[in-house]
Amino acid sequence: MDASGSQDANKAYYDAFSTRYETHRGTNDPGGYHELLDELESGFVMRFGRNKDVLEVGCGTGLVLQRIRGFASSAVGIDLSPGMLQLARSRGLEVTEGSALSLPFPDASFDVTCSFKVLAHIPEIEVALAEMARVTRPGGYVLAEFYNPWSFRGLLKRFGPARATSDRAHEGQVFLRFDSPARARELAPPGCHLETARGVRIVTPSAYLMRVPGLRSILRGLELRLCDSPARDFAGFWIAAYKKA
Repeated sequence: MDASGSQDANKAYYDAFSTRYETHRGTNDPGGYHELLDELESGFVMRFGRNKDVLEVGCGTGLVLQRIRGFASSAVGIDLSPGMLQLARSRGLEVTEGSALSLPFPDASFDVTCSFKVLAHIPEIEVALAEMARVTRPGGYVLAEFYNPWSFRGLLKRFGPARATSDRAHEGQVFLRFDSPARARELAPPGCHLETARGVRIVTPSAYLMRVPGLRSILRGLELRLCDSPARDFAGFWIAAYKKA
């Protein structure tokens, strides 16, 4: 599938997904699995983006971007899906429709450019990473989240059944790639080098376990404790922090 075909498929998939995207997210599941992920992802952005200009590529409905807005000087989002962006705009967020493969911003516009759960659905990942680096200022950071094949989540996604995401869509309808931490190091965009990383969903084999009250607190504590440890290389989501020269 060429770039335009992949983008059209992704757009249709996420427009359909937007109708159910927050069923178990945000205020619909406080303290749950997705809120933990949002906390770990936005917390990593805070390390580099406090009082800075931040762009989130693939902001979806704005759950992470809303957290970023709380500590950044400015927080801007871009997404391919009008359905997702409609929810983001209802939160009063500054968002625009566009593609990760051709970001509609001038060079060196942001101090931090981040992307979560998006790059894994882009065949031309090198192009997307290069675009993120292009709009990042010298000395700034590109934070890129990869789907790790060497994890509980990676095994379930690769060998388990495709999950329905709406009445009209399921996970098998969207392109999906897995890039190991070693591969993510090789994918450092031009002019950038890997400085550090964070792991998200290290010990949680299934999101459903976070709905069990006793297990929720145990898994949450372990995830928070291990996210920046060497165990991060076994996380389902591996976030690279590339620094731009």
